[in-house]
Amino acid sequence: MPELPDVAAYLTALEPRVVERPLLEVRLASPFLLRTFEPPITSVVGKRVVGLRRLGKRIVFDLESDLHLVLHLMVAGRLHWRPRGAGLAGRSSLAAFDFPEGTLVLTEAGSKKRAALHLVRGEEAVSEHARGGLEVLESDLASFRAALTRENHTVKRALTDPRLFSGIGNAYSDEILHRARLSPAKLTLRLSEEEVSSLYEAARGALAEWTERLTAQARKAFPEKVTAFREGMAVHGRYGKPCPVCGTEIQRIVYAENESNYCPTCQTAGKLLADRALSQLLKKDWPKTLEELENRKRL
Repeated sequence: MPELPDVAAYLTALEPRVVERPLLEVRLASPFLLRTFEPPITSVVGKRVVGLRRLGKRIVFDLESDLHLVLHLMVAGRLHWRPRGAGLAGRSSLAAFDFPEGTLVLTEAGSKKRAALHLVRGEEAVSEHARGGLEVLESDLASFRAALTRENHTVKRALTDPRLFSGIGNAYSDEILHRARLSPAKLTLRLSEEEVSSLYEAARGALAEWTERLTAQARKAFPEKVTAFREGMAVHGRYGKPCPVCGTEIQRIVYAENESNYCPTCQTAGKLLADRALSQLLKKDWPKTLEELENRKRL
């Protein structure tokens, strides 16, 4: 799912292409994409885009007449800038937004179509799509601590909860936790003041650096290949590869459709976190430490 740095890159690329331009037409290939019926989607035709902004992981197109398109890309939704009038070919194409200088095409890979488009009128209606999470890059340590310790969850779950923190998902939470040298499984109410402070600095640092990197690229070319697995990431998507800090093999916990990547040496004092499926299967044979894992590999 595109997260804060990825959405910021989209906004950077879109701003010179669509702001102060009229939206000439909206073409929908999927009847399930548009989740609202009032105002009708035809009411945006010819309306000028007066602004763009991020709302959590959503993109908001502010239009004339106090109309707002709220787009949530979900896991597999992606945006592409094409020549004006580009067709909607293939099952992955969901919609096209025609502007004078080109067409913005929305695609979604896979069979599960989760991307959502809402057309609303008025700022109050836009605010209904906000999840309430803290904007880390605009926060101070006290507000970060308050959000983090509001509920007792694992720190990984807390960082990715949109009610607690805005714009952070599976990928950047892995990078933040590695930078803070914290286990993804540690409970938030058991964090020391030093650990909370380290996590705060890591979150701000990782989000700021990746946002700067991706928006710089977006100024040069439209971000056509938005992925959760970025070259230069320390742990996310790097299972089995060496940690860039200590060289230890990156490990993972798989749960549902997500996975958490971590370095046992940097983050868990050499302990292997239990993968729910495999640990239940192997039970007593599940390795608990790096040493046990290495010994098992030699057998």
